Amino acid sequence: MISSRPFAVAAILSLAALTGVSCGGSAGGTASNTSGGSGGSGAGNGSGGNGGNVNLGGNGSGTGGNGTAGNNGSGGAGGNGYCGSSLTGTLRDFQQSHPDFEYTISDDKGIVENLLANDHKPAYAHGSQPTTTVHSQTTFDQWYHDVPNVNKKIPYTINLTQAGGNVYTYDNPAFFPIDNQGWGNEGNNHNFHFTFEIHTKFVYNGGEVFTFTGDDDLWTFINGKLAIDLGGVHGAETDSVDLDAQAGALGLTKGGTYSLEVFSAERHTTESHFRIDTTIASFVDCGGTIQ
Repeated sequence: MISSRPFAVAAILSLAALTGVSCGGSAGGTASNTSGGSGGSGAGNGSGGNGGNVNLGGNGSGTGGNGTAGNNGSGGAGGNGYCGSSLTGTLRDFQQSHPDFEYTISDDKGIVENLLANDHKPAYAHGSQPTTTVHSQTTFDQWYHDVPNVNKKIPYTINLTQAGGNVYTYDNPAFFPIDNQGWGNEGNNHNFHFTFEIHTKFVYNGGEVFTFTGDDDLWTFINGKLAIDLGGVHGAETDSVDLDAQAGALGLTKGGTYSLEVFSAERHTTESHFRIDTTIASFVDCGGTIQ
């Protein structure tokens, strides 16, 4: 398991008190969602500060400090490039008259192929034929693609918090993120008809577990391969993937960086529960680009 550390830790600077000579450089900056912290600049014989360092989650590393070896001290090291505790995804709002919404209530595993399509979206597995809860490939392809007069796209960020030990959680038992937005509530007390997708990357260090609890549909793809299938219109259901146990099937090697892509849909009144529990603490891309 990955050890637990604070989400944003400023680098600690050692100061050397030398007679007639300047002290060490300033501390490095804190990493952000797009880059690691910058290193502190060295001055005198002291060492420059280290770059900022966060535990959970962007890409990019911090730059070293301005100091040079010798009398001016050494520049600080860059941050580790993890992007933080927030993951930004894309919501798409649908009208409740869409054929696949307010339709059949049933579990419906196997709606999607086991591999993501080239555009990193789920591929419908049944051609022009329906499933228990989906009318056709045409209607399903609208879920995670922009279609004028069919859906409206809205960015949305979830914040993972440390729930205990090395587990990070987002838990919302009333997940209605776009009430009165998009097409509106359409006479309901909430906006119940939307899809949500998150595209991120993480470093596989070994020991990570990902768990999802929610309704309705939920698919998780790791390294482009289907790892969790909770398809269908149903109450809250839970499934987990142990990355060590599935490393061979998912093509994972420790130390490698891999995609984690989550797709969900809320298709029916009257509840909406979205929960993520994960020991993945090394995200290197927290989203931000609307898909």
